[in-house]
Amino acid sequence: MTSTMSTRRRPGGVLLSLLFLHHSLPSDSFTIPSSQSLLTALPPTRRRRHAILQMAKTKSKNSKKKKSSSSSSSSAGLKGFGSSSSSSTFSASPSSGTIDRSQSAMAFYDYLTRNGASSNLKRVGLGRFPLRLDETDDGHDDVPSLRGVIALRDIPKGEPLIEIPYEMALDLGRESSDPTLPAIALLQKYCSWRCDALTEKETAKGLNEYFAVLPKYSSEDCLGSTDFFSEDALDAMQCPWIREETVRRRESVRARYERDVAPMTEISSNLYRWNRDDDGGRDAIATESHLRWATWLVTSRVLAVRGPSDAASSNRLLIPLIDMCNHDRDSPHVLTGRAAPGAMLKVLAGRDVAAGEPVDIAYGGGVEGNDRFIQDYGFLDSGGSLERKKRMGGEVAGFVPEAYRIVAKKLLGKGGSRVWTKISEGDRERALEALGGTSLEEDEALISASAEKNLKNDERMALEFRIGMKRALKELMD
Repeated sequence: MTSTMSTRRRPGGVLLSLLFLHHSLPSDSFTIPSSQSLLTALPPTRRRRHAILQMAKTKSKNSKKKKSSSSSSSSAGLKGFGSSSSSSTFSASPSSGTIDRSQSAMAFYDYLTRNGASSNLKRVGLGRFPLRLDETDDGHDDVPSLRGVIALRDIPKGEPLIEIPYEMALDLGRESSDPTLPAIALLQKYCSWRCDALTEKETAKGLNEYFAVLPKYSSEDCLGSTDFFSEDALDAMQCPWIREETVRRRESVRARYERDVAPMTEISSNLYRWNRDDDGGRDAIATESHLRWATWLVTSRVLAVRGPSDAASSNRLLIPLIDMCNHDRDSPHVLTGRAAPGAMLKVLAGRDVAAGEPVDIAYGGGVEGNDRFIQDYGFLDSGGSLERKKRMGGEVAGFVPEAYRIVAKKLLGKGGSRVWTKISEGDRERALEALGGTSLEEDEALISASAEKNLKNDERMALEFRIGMKRALKELMD
């Protein structure tokens, strides 16, 4: 089963066998490549673990937990951790989380059970994890949390963490360089779900429960991507090549909408009906902005998985539960499977996993930098789990996350063979000149006063990006 998953939170659908170079992969491994070739017009080109990620985070809510559903399937899968009225918080490590027993999560667990994936609920579930930058955050009630996948028991290295039947995946067609094509298919199905118009087969497959846990349109998750930045925020990044690529991506979405979506809405409002008007007025039709959001879902969640062994092509899949794993640059876990009937799409443990730990995977193969993360996933990578341990233990002075150092190396022409996304010499020169528009000290003073200056979220994120870049360049040039 050879397959590559271009990932979530931004898989573009490119088969790259180099993704987990630092691991020993089975021959059928699929991975999470970068979105480098998502758009043919582009040049080579889940804040998921840092306060920098603030746009993609939500604060922990202290609402009362709903009592667990009477469904024996869901409760059986999560047994061993008490009823929903008892504490579901692990305390084994700083990264331990809390089991998600919300109404949508419980419905999602039932959905897994109905579709032959109940064995997963003996190993993992959905969870909430505190976003702590350092040990001083412990004990604060307002620490934001992030939803992800949590281990429900100790899982030895080599065992499956997640196993999803291929039939559960939402297959968006053959892999190609243009994410707007599968985005159209996804948007059409999503519109049907919003208007209670899914087919009987789609309903039986569980698309209702799956779509309910996807990031919502205009949610903070997607707004962290440059695809949704204001012009001022794009300028504030001081990286011309990122600005230009973002503009090209928006133009690609606009062209696709005008060519393939708008004409169909003139013929029938049912295909892309975003809201149903029950009062006799005109139904609200999905707009270009909705297609941009659907394209972001594709580029941030879809995995490119190779087909049967006798096929050379790959398909773009949305894989429930696997696409809810968060990012850890240092994750050793391996993704494996094929896009074929009867196949299992798996995440195999690359090390022993303790109960309560997050089950994370490495987006971009663990070798891409924050130039891709801020565009493709909507967050800034503040460092892998191994980096964070060193920083919190005081082993690293003047810590600069690897995700910034990767981009800085590319700007200095020192990228090396492990960096897929290259930058032309002209783009490097323009970026270095733009970053020189303000000093690191000026930027740090600006972000310290950001609350008083009422910086918008995208502008603050752009500022954090350029600060990280300047720190990395300073480290490499000293």
